[in-house]
Amino acid sequence: MTMHYATINSPLGEIVIRVEDDALSGVFFTGQRYFPLLPKAWRTTGNDHRLLDQAAEELNAFFAGERLSFTLPLAARGTPFQQRVWQALQDISYGECASYGDITRRLGLAPGAARAVGGAIGRNPLSIIVPCHRVVGSQGKLTGYAGGLTRKQALLALEQGEALPPSLVS
Repeated sequence: MTMHYATINSPLGEIVIRVEDDALSGVFFTGQRYFPLLPKAWRTTGNDHRLLDQAAEELNAFFAGERLSFTLPLAARGTPFQQRVWQALQDISYGECASYGDITRRLGLAPGAARAVGGAIGRNPLSIIVPCHRVVGSQGKLTGYAGGLTRKQALLALEQGEALPPSLVS
């Protein structure tokens, strides 16, 4: 397995993009919860994969309000349960939200599984691309986001047609 890395500056802070072989495997805000351990020389090696450029272009278009979905091949690593949850996230349309309970019901799980669903959502390695920011609490309250609630609020506002403030995250 060969890994390639790149960074982009976004209105919400620096984003690290990771490609493994021929699929996108990670999109992380620098310093977010569950930020992966990166190889020491990641900034200087392997930044030459076509999917890194495509991911950067699609993310920049998303932030500009010009892209509603992504066309990248994905290869997120996780448990079978996490994979099921992350797949369910991809069914939440741009501009829409779902609760943790909604996801739990969509997966046919018992109501008590919402906490486990939340844990899987929090470990989503493909921020924005797999839209975990679209999951809210049962009363629509903003809860949990590995990149921080300020970013989550900004992403939801962007999807409602609001402009992102310049330099939202320093």
